[in-house]
Amino acid sequence: MLLAKIATDLWIYEGETVSFYGYPYTTRMTVVRLTENSLWIHSPEKLTKQLQAELATIGEVRYLVSPNHLHHLFLPEWIAAYPQARNYAAPGLKKKRPDIHFDKELADHAETEWSKDIDQLIFRGSFAMQEVIFFHRPSRTLILTDLIENFPQDHFQGWQKHIAKFAGILAPDGKAPIDFRLSFLFGKPKARAARDRMFDWQPQNIILSHGQCIFGEGEKYMRKAFAWV
Repeated sequence: MLLAKIATDLWIYEGETVSFYGYPYTTRMTVVRLTENSLWIHSPEKLTKQLQAELATIGEVRYLVSPNHLHHLFLPEWIAAYPQARNYAAPGLKKKRPDIHFDKELADHAETEWSKDIDQLIFRGSFAMQEVIFFHRPSRTLILTDLIENFPQDHFQGWQKHIAKFAGILAPDGKAPIDFRLSFLFGKPKARAARDRMFDWQPQNIILSHGQCIFGEGEKYMRKAFAWV
């Protein structure tokens, strides 16, 4: 099985390792089953026939979510494979990818289609990028993209490992990369407001797009990871 079940109606899929400025980045997709077996896809990964077959056994792909302006690489193939699905863009992504039709830009509140199961907010304050954060209420799971990266200690080698450690993205103390954190220099009040809303959710688990997820004590880990705010 390619899809790993994390909780009732919640799965993750380990995607390809991609090169990001020369660094090998593991990637991860999240799948939530909503009412009437509709599937919500967070940060779509490379689409294969086997993945399509497994998705078909749990529901119908209806919502494609790009949570920031970096996670869109495989989106066109999903749009082609699932023309009935609605496609949602993080703030700023429409401008970056004018070649892709997006049905709607994500806002600071959950869309009606998934508001019964998923909360959302925009983590504001960065001059470089805004990330849309999601919280799966039934499983108390926070779903992040780049605001926490938590790679195993042995993932990077040589000089890359030293840079990764300096950047603050190695487990068990992974957080947002230092360059991303610095982009909030003049926007800390907005970032704190978003962080406090996240604290109110009291997550038990945290699914990450890059690196090791946190299962159990998610709130404790989140408070440590966002201490920079």
